[in-house]
This record gives sequence, C-alpha cells and structure tokens, in this order.
Amino acid sequence: MEPEYVRIFDTTLRDGEQTPGVSLTPEEKLEIAFQLDKLGVDVIEAGFPSASKGEERAVKEIANAGLRAQVCALARALTSDIDAALRCDVKYVHTFISTSEVQMKYALNMTPEQVIEAAVSSVQYIKDHGAFCEFSPMDATRTDMEFLKRVCKAAEEAGADYINIPDTVGIMTPKSMEKLIRELKSFLKVPLSVHCHNDFGLAVANSLAGVEGGATQIHVTVNGLGERAGNAALEEVVLALHLLYNKKTKINTRLIYETSKMVSRLTGVVVQPNKAIVGENAFAHESGIHTRGVVVKPITFEPFSPELIGRQRKLIAGKHAGRHGIKATLEEVGLHPTEEQLKEIVERIKELGDKGKMVTDADLLAIARAIMGTTAEEKIVELADLAVITGVRVIPTASVKLIIDGKEYVAAETGVGPVDAAIKAIQKITDSLANVRLKEYRLEALTGGSDAVAEVIIKVEDKDGNIVSARGAREDIVMASVEAMINGINKILSKRFRKT
Repeated sequence: MEPEYVRIFDTTLRDGEQTPGVSLTPEEKLEIAFQLDKLGVDVIEAGFPSASKGEERAVKEIANAGLRAQVCALARALTSDIDAALRCDVKYVHTFISTSEVQMKYALNMTPEQVIEAAVSSVQYIKDHGAFCEFSPMDATRTDMEFLKRVCKAAEEAGADYINIPDTVGIMTPKSMEKLIRELKSFLKVPLSVHCHNDFGLAVANSLAGVEGGATQIHVTVNGLGERAGNAALEEVVLALHLLYNKKTKINTRLIYETSKMVSRLTGVVVQPNKAIVGENAFAHESGIHTRGVVVKPITFEPFSPELIGRQRKLIAGKHAGRHGIKATLEEVGLHPTEEQLKEIVERIKELGDKGKMVTDADLLAIARAIMGTTAEEKIVELADLAVITGVRVIPTASVKLIIDGKEYVAAETGVGPVDAAIKAIQKITDSLANVRLKEYRLEALTGGSDAVAEVIIKVEDKDGNIVSARGAREDIVMASVEAMINGINKILSKRFRKT
C-alpha cells in the first residue's frame, strides 16, 4: 500500500444502523451497499450477524453481491459470533473485546488475563478459517497503555491483519490521538486503523490525527451516523484527506452528495443544514459580499468547488442578500431584470427577511415575475394605503388609497371576502380612468408555511376589449391581489396611451 494511501472502512450498515431509531431492512442494506461500492470504499462492514436472523441474511446477501469492496462482518470475541459471521460467506471478520478497566469489570466481568486469552483465541479461530481478521480492543483510549500494548501484541502474534484502535466514548483530543497511534505503531508491525466517536465533536479531527500518527485506515459512516453523537463522517474525512492532507483514497468524490441523500432517505435521519460538505447550506451564500465574490471568483468564499462532490452552488435571497447574488440567481432561470427592477426586487426581498421570513427560490421568482411585469412608465396608478376588516360576523370591508397623477383618492367597499372588497374599492376609484373588469383570478403559487409568499395572476379587460395579464406576489394574499389588480390597470392604461 502506498504511504499516502488511506483505506476507507465504512461502517454505515453496522455502527451507523445503531443510530437510535434507525432500523434497515435487508433490502435497504443491500441498496446502500451497492451505493457504497460505487462510491469506492475499501471495506463495507455489512452488519453484526449474531444480532438477528434478518441481520445474518442481509450480511450474506451483501457478501454474495459481487462487490469490489471487501465485505466485513462484526463479531464479539466469541466462537458463536464468529461462526455466525462465517456462515454469511464473508472473507473479512472484525472481532472485538473490551480492554478498559471499567468495561472489563462492569460490562464483561472478566480479568485482564481472560480478555487477552479471548482475544487471542478469537483471532486464531478467524485465521484458522481462512478469513482476513481485524481486531479491536474496545475502549482502547481509556485502557491502561501497558495493558493495551500487551493485548495488541498478543492479537498481532495470533495473526491479526489489522488492529483497530477505537475511541469508543469519544474522549480523545487530536494531539493525544496522534501520540497514542504513534506509540502503538512503533511497538507493532501490523497496520493500524482508527474508529472515532463524536461525543465531543472531535471524531473527524481525531481520525485525521490518527493518520498523522501512522494509521492507514479510518472507520467512517455516511453523514456521521452512529451511536449517541455518531462516528467520523465519511464525507468530511475523505475531503480533508484529499484536499488538506494530500492523501489518496479510492472514493469517487462526485458521488458523495448522492450517497448522503440516499442514506438520509433510507435511515430517516435528516442531515442538519449547516453540516460540513453535505448540509444544504454548505454551498449556500446569502451575504451580499459573499455572493458578489463567488459570482465573480468562487474561490473567494469556497474552499473547493461544489461540483467536486456532486453539488451545485446556491445563492440565497434574504435580508443579507446583495444585488449580484439575486441577479445571478434570476439569470440562471432566464430572467433579466433592469437595474430599476432589480433594485425593487432586492428591496422586496429585504422587507421579507426583516419580517423573519425565509425567502425561498419560489418566493424570489414570484416577486421577480410580479415586478418585471411592469415598467417604471406604466406606474400611472400606485397604492398608497390599504386597510381590510373581516371576521365571522363582520361584513368584509376594504379601504383603499391610491395615487393617480400625484393626487390621492380614497374609496371603501364591501365584498364576499377581503380580496373581493379590496378589488371593488380599486375599481371604484379607477372606474372613470380605466373601467376594467376582472376576467380571471387565480392563486398560482404558495411557497410553503403560514407566512408563504402568494403569487396571484389575473386577467383584466377594459370597455374597449383590451385584455392584459398581470401578477402580484406578497406574503399577504390580499396585498398580492391588490398589487396584481393595480399592475393590470397600469398595463391597460399604458396600452391605451400608446395608441393615442
């Protein structure tokens, strides 16, 4: 094995499935195994066969699926467990036994000598059956150093092919992990692996420190799944190895994101938005300074291209958004606002953001379409104020104030609902000017949530038979309807003036 090469031992199907609330069917485990093999992991720890008949069946199916990756089964240092693993046709068995004083006493009720004997016996039994053997002294990082060396040396002499050092309760720091692995490496000839838990959020850092200390294999799970706070996340470990440590793996990084999405879907464990590499916000930019930078030169605010892991950059509309980001997002879908329109779109987005509203892409497009449906010279009629009253025993009433040619006009009307009342009030004011009637009204898009942006599309017709379409987009349906109606009237008036 090349000195710069690090093996990726994936335990998503074993330790990852031990995530509270996660239980995969054999069919789901096989689906994930195929994806992991396509991704390029070196080893797939397919499960713990002695746990159940379904688990044994799943491991056997994966072992016989013709995968390029080595398929491994977990077994305690018990002959019965190892036999269950071997019945699954695996050629790789990972066996373990507790070595820390607290676990030997309270979990195993065994003496140190009994633990060494069980470790040696299990390694020899696996090797006698012609299988590749990885041995783990569980809770190694809380084990007395001299005893840890004795156990590991005994396993090595019994024929272990790999010795894995588990930080079972995640108590190591990178500095202490590197020192531990370096010391064991100087004492042992067998290659070393690390298996780190994330109880203090240091699983990835400790895994990388293990490599710095001389480990040549890292145990990982997709999305950092695992017991309690989880394990070292495959995606974070691999990208750090490739880009920060200049190490090699067989991982096809362009498949990382799709693998993450599949595992999230099948396990039901949602990936937190701000998670490194695969979180939804990992390549999302809202700040005006950031969006301007990534539009011009992505490396200004991104450590690597999102395409490297099969993703795309997202420019988010929000109160921190800038013109460059919003303009770039709109241009991606073929919308090219004028500078004046862009200014109004940005202002509207910031207004929503100030109200605590998360602005979605659908919100942005609805607002942009509404604003781009009018031009500056078409704003003959403008809304100055609107008030509506509605209720169970109250007749819906709307009061509207419009500005037409610099003069204010006010009218109030009742209707079957607040939208109807508001539109009637607008028609009352503009009757002598435009005399339009509503031909069609529809609510085109609600972008989700009680504070959703509503997009209203209307068709209006004047007494001369001129028909125009217009739209409005607001988080308030009444306001969206009023905006659409005023835009329609302005279009009718603009059309009429152009003819004269």
